[in-house]
Formats: sequence, structure tokens, C-alpha cells
Amino acid sequence: MAEPLIAVLNGPNLNLLGLREPEIYGIQTLDDLEAVCAEAGEQLGLAIDFRQTNGEGELITWVQECRGRADGIVINPAGYSHTSVALMDALHAVDLPVIEVHLSNIFTREAFRHHSYISMAARGVICGLGFTGYRLALQAIAEIVEQEA
Repeated sequence: MAEPLIAVLNGPNLNLLGLREPEIYGIQTLDDLEAVCAEAGEQLGLAIDFRQTNGEGELITWVQECRGRADGIVINPAGYSHTSVALMDALHAVDLPVIEVHLSNIFTREAFRHHSYISMAARGVICGLGFTGYRLALQAIAEIVEQEA
């Protein structure tokens, strides 16, 4: 039996991890995050498709491509969390379990970050735990996929 495929999708500016606002996001890079997700996936028996884009349309296309291909989505939509109804609609349309993750605690930041459209399409939201949040999101999605198999 094939390992469940989980898409780990990352939105804008996450390619600058380690450089951008290290006091908020830390000094580890996107490559470091990908390695963390790959290791967690291996431990959990998941295949991981890890991607990052700065483009909203590309992110939406990737979400749509998950329908019929992936078993679940872990997504850090970054700034699109607060602005993209289209991304929320795409997540609803694919009919897959979704876990939203944020490296920082969006509720301790600017007021406009306190609302996420993406949360309306997610089974759960993890924020403020840095890279650990991705490991927890993968654990949660693994349990959901197993329960719904």
C-alpha cells in the first residue's frame, strides 16, 4: 500500500526564511523546514510534496491539483491567510483534510493578521510554534487520513 501523500504548501515570503525578520521567524531556512517535514513524513509513513510560491494563482493551482492526487494538505498561506477568499474557496473545493499552520503567533501581531479566511476551510490551525507547528500539523493530518481511510 502506498504512503498517503500530503501536500505541504507554503505561501509568499517564506522563501526568505532565515533572512526576513529573524526575531519573528528565526534563522532557519526554507530548506531546513523542508528537511524537518521530510523527516516527520518518514517517521509518520507519509509521502511529502513540499512547495513554496510567492504567487496566489500558483498556490491555488497547486491546491486544485491535490484533488484526486493527495490525501491531505498542510498549508502556510502566509499573507494570503488574511486576504484570499479564492484560496479558501479552492481548499473547500478539493474536499480534503486541511491543517493551517503559521510559524508566528498571528494573534500577537497586527490586528489585520487576527483573521484568516483559510481557517474557514481548515480542520485545525497551529500557530506560534515555529517549525514544530509543521511537525504537529503532519501528525494531525496523518491521524485524520488514517481515521478516514
